[in-house]
Amino acid sequence: MLKRFLLSWGANFVGLTIAALLLSGIQYQDKIRVLVIASLIFGLVNAFLRPIVVLFSLPAIMLTLGLFSLVINTLMLYVTSLLYKPFNITSVWAAVGAVIIVWLVNYGVDSLVKEKKQ
Repeated sequence: MLKRFLLSWGANFVGLTIAALLLSGIQYQDKIRVLVIASLIFGLVNAFLRPIVVLFSLPAIMLTLGLFSLVINTLMLYVTSLLYKPFNITSVWAAVGAVIIVWLVNYGVDSLVKEKKQ
């Protein structure tokens, strides 16, 4: 379980770093430490708060065939920026773009790990 959490934390860090470099709406004071802490907080928010939000928004997720989960993930990233002030998101589109980038990185890491196991 610890290995999975560390892998997720690392993937979130890489995704947030790429997003911060590509998108101007993500500010992190140009310090890697801020992104490391933000990715940790993002992982914890996803682990504890996201399941509750998903449970309450299940009808919306089903009606939109899962697309509402993008809104939920964007909300989780916004909550991360509220909890950790040095990590700041200035626009909704930057948050959506960052969530998509983080998702792609996590998908890639998960694919690599599953290939190794097989």
